[in-house]
Amino acid sequence: MKPTDNPADPFKKALAEATRTMADDPELTVTYSVDPPGMTADTMRLPQVSRRMTRDEVLIARGTADAFALRHRHHDEGVAAKYAPQGPMARDLMEAMETARCEAVGARAMPGTAGNIDARIGAEAERRGYGQIRAAQDAPLAQAAGYLVRHLATGRAMPPGAANVMDLWRPFIEEQAGGTLDHLSEVLADQAGFARLARQVIRDLGYGDQLGDDPDEAEDDEGGDEGQEDQESPDSEEGDDQSEEADASPERSQDQEDDPSQAEVAMDDMAEAEDGEEAEMPDGEAPLEPPPPAPHSDADPNYTVYTTDFDEEIRAEDLAEPAELARLRAYLDQQLDPLKGAVGRLANKLQRRLQAQQNRSWEFDREEGILDAGRLARVVANPTTPLSFKVEKDTEFRDTVVTLLLDNSGSMRGRPISIAAISADVLARTLERCQVKVEILGFTTRAWKGGQARERWLAAGRASQPGRLNDLRHIVYKAADAPWRRVRANLGLMMKEGLLKENIDGEALEWAHRRMIGRPEVRKILMVISDGAPVDDSTLSVNPANYLEKHLRDVIAMVERRRAVELIAIGIGHDVTRYYQRAVTITDVEQLAGAMTEQLASLFDSDPRARARMVGIRKAG
Repeated sequence: MKPTDNPADPFKKALAEATRTMADDPELTVTYSVDPPGMTADTMRLPQVSRRMTRDEVLIARGTADAFALRHRHHDEGVAAKYAPQGPMARDLMEAMETARCEAVGARAMPGTAGNIDARIGAEAERRGYGQIRAAQDAPLAQAAGYLVRHLATGRAMPPGAANVMDLWRPFIEEQAGGTLDHLSEVLADQAGFARLARQVIRDLGYGDQLGDDPDEAEDDEGGDEGQEDQESPDSEEGDDQSEEADASPERSQDQEDDPSQAEVAMDDMAEAEDGEEAEMPDGEAPLEPPPPAPHSDADPNYTVYTTDFDEEIRAEDLAEPAELARLRAYLDQQLDPLKGAVGRLANKLQRRLQAQQNRSWEFDREEGILDAGRLARVVANPTTPLSFKVEKDTEFRDTVVTLLLDNSGSMRGRPISIAAISADVLARTLERCQVKVEILGFTTRAWKGGQARERWLAAGRASQPGRLNDLRHIVYKAADAPWRRVRANLGLMMKEGLLKENIDGEALEWAHRRMIGRPEVRKILMVISDGAPVDDSTLSVNPANYLEKHLRDVIAMVERRRAVELIAIGIGHDVTRYYQRAVTITDVEQLAGAMTEQLASLFDSDPRARARMVGIRKAG
């Protein structure tokens, strides 16, 4: 082996080959990534294995590979779709039990896989904090049902965290569905038979209303209809006449019998058809036509998107478990503890300016309040003059909402995203104390180099210039109406490995602007923090090179033209003044907190000349 070779490469290659063999699919593509593991029809993404090849890394990679390979081999999507429930809880239960079935079938045939999958389950349970749960209502029922199915099918003890969740729910599950689970071993190798059993378990647990129609009964009904058609005599003319009459919408015939007026209308329609006359539309009405599809962008109707099916707008707390968010938040605090003092001083300066703006005038000659020292001379000159008091008066401070839109692209990884997160944290708390609502949003993509949108495009024949060709991920770290104390941990998500990918700024800016327009506040301020021009390799490889940059310019022009939102931007090591009318570029990420604070403070200044002196603002030309 050469000194420069990665020592993990032979292991990764061997694991990929073993995975293809276990999955019984030699064409299966196996990749390794820091992104969450996942699997599509022909691609499997496994956890990254570093050069150190620690024992935990190896076991988790093996366990994930074995679990995915067994599902690929023993799971049929067609059967799953046929028996899939409609409701969310029922779907989660079915998915967890089906996953357990595939793993149990593999463990019976290949006992070596069981230990690997145990390691994966244990690591996942530990990451989600399952071992610390003490009450059943705090534990996920679907996971508990899946663990119990695997335990009953294999006889293996579950890892500690998983065992805790299973044991919390086990008395309830066995009490309600124990009789059904007794037949588990009989259907384990039959996906359809197991799906029927799983649907009965879901019904036993009280979620039968989420199952929808019974697919087996629907098949029986269709078969019965076909049998009746086969029994009809084709040689009977009388039978043909009767069948033609019967084909004439039985539901409508019943309605006509119940409502004579409808029967008369139907007769009139038939008479017009026999005369060959075209039915005329009532006055003032026109034939209904499907409306044209709405453009993907209000700023540029020519901006196209290949598909939005895989885009997501998601809350930060839905991208990580609470325990993981708390751990990431603690890591963020630890990394940036030295910076908090400086940012805190800047935030205090901003708060003083805001409070001065809110309380800056007095009402005089009041009967109570604060003694007006300026008018004591009148009392001295004429002791019969009553004392004069003054009361601080709140000036009109219009309702305001501030949105911080943070670039979550891969180039922000490291100190830039850390400082952006802590700056947003401190500013949000400061503005909230001054009754200014704050929303914190982030934008990135779900995958590198296209994701599922690109896969669909490739499968469909690679149409030329397909438009934006990646899966968007727009993250709501803090909604404007959410109290800060409840979402404080969410900003820790920016520290999550694999979250930061590519940036499509134009659609993110339009999304943030659309959210603000719907707000009731009078004044709306949108601050964008970015470290570069929009970049998405998948999109730019099959569209003009300036495709995303042009759309960003169009969106900025639309926002600034409408003037419903005050738009400012801060570029980190990147000149954003060529895009935004009001913008500042900083060369060092350490200046970010000061720049954000100064920009907001200047916007809230009541003196127009002070606002004009905003640091770094480019004059409109």
